[in-house]
Amino acid sequence: MRVVFLTHNYPRHSGDVAGGFLHPLAVALRDRGVDLRVVAPSDGGKGGIDTVDGVPVRRVRYADARHETFAYTGTMANAARSPRGWRTLRSLIDALREGAREELIGAGPGVVHAHWWIPAGYAAPPEVPLVLTCHGSDVRLLQTSRLARWLSQRTFRRSKVVTTVSHDLARVIEARTSARVSSDAVQPMPVANVDRPWSRGGDGIVVIGRLVDQKRAGLALAAFALARAQGCALPLTLIGDGVAREALRLQAEALALGDSVRFIGEVPPSRVPELLATADVALMPAIGEGFGLVAAEALMQGVPVIACQDGGGLLDVVPAHGAGRVVAPTADALAAALLSVTNDPSAQDAARDEGARWRAQLSPDFVAERCLGWYRRALNA
Repeated sequence: MRVVFLTHNYPRHSGDVAGGFLHPLAVALRDRGVDLRVVAPSDGGKGGIDTVDGVPVRRVRYADARHETFAYTGTMANAARSPRGWRTLRSLIDALREGAREELIGAGPGVVHAHWWIPAGYAAPPEVPLVLTCHGSDVRLLQTSRLARWLSQRTFRRSKVVTTVSHDLARVIEARTSARVSSDAVQPMPVANVDRPWSRGGDGIVVIGRLVDQKRAGLALAAFALARAQGCALPLTLIGDGVAREALRLQAEALALGDSVRFIGEVPPSRVPELLATADVALMPAIGEGFGLVAAEALMQGVPVIACQDGGGLLDVVPAHGAGRVVAPTADALAAALLSVTNDPSAQDAARDEGARWRAQLSPDFVAERCLGWYRRALNA
C-alpha cells in the first residue's frame, strides 16, 4: 500500500521542530511495510526530493524563493489575507496536488493522508481515497470564518475517513461540517520513541510552548507571582520563544520576580524529556489547544499538570484532580492549583499512573496500527 502524507508542515531535516509530531508516525508506518511518501512545500526555494531519517519527502515549489514563506512558520493565515497571498495560496494548493499525483504514479492502491483540511485536504487529488486529519488551527478556522466553512465542505464530503486529535475538535467538526468523526478516529499524533525518565523533581514549575497570546504565558506569570506571595518556593522556567517574549520579560520585571523566573528560549523536541525529568509541575494555561501534546508528555514523565477550563484538547489529557488540576482561567485559580499540587504528596504517583496510559496510547506503533485501519477503510469505502 502506498500512502502519501500531504501537508504544509513537515520537518525540513532531522530534529526540526516544524511538523515534528508527524515524523514518528511516518517512520512507524514505513517500518510496518507501508510505502510512505511525504509531499510538503518548499521553504524559501529549497525544493526537490529528499529524505528525512529514511522517509522520502518531495518539497514542491509554488512561488519564487522570497515568497515561499507560507509553511513552517505558523503565519499562513495572515499571509493569505492579501491579494498576492491568495494567489500564492492557490499556487501552493495546485503544487501540493500535482506533487501527490506524482508520488502515486504506478503505485497501485494508494491513499492520501492529508494533515489539516487547508491547504492539504483541499489540495488532495479527487480521484484518490482521502483520509483527513484535522489538528486544531484548521478546525478553529471553521469556527471563525464563514468563508472557511463554505470552502471546507467539498473536502469533508469526499473524505473517506475524517480524524482529529481531541474530542473538543471532533465536536467542532461535527457542528460546522457534514462530517462525522467515529470514536476510533479521535487519536492524537504519536511522540517519538525516546527515553522519558520519570521526573525526580527539583527544578520547579515549567511552562512549555510558543510565547504567543494563545498560550497565555502572561497568565502563568501572574499566577506564579500570587503563588510565591502565598509561600510557593519553587522557581518558574519558560521554555519556548515567540513574539510575546519581550513583553513577558517586562511583566516578570514588573512583578519583581527576579531570579525566580528563567527564559531559556526554544529547544528541539529531543530536549523536552531532559527538561521534564527535573520538573515538579507543568503549568499549561493555554486556551483552545488542539490537543495539548506537551501536557501528555509531562504526564508521561510523572509531572502533574495544571490547565484551564477553556483549554480545548487539554481537557482530554489533564485530570481535574490527582495527577492534575483543571481550573478557571484566572491568576487566582491557577495560583491556588499550584499550591494544591505542590502540597499534594500523591500527585506525582497519580501522574505516573496517567503517564503510563499515555505512553501506550501515544506510541508510534499504536497510532500507526490505528492509521492502517483508517487506510483499509478508505480503500474499501
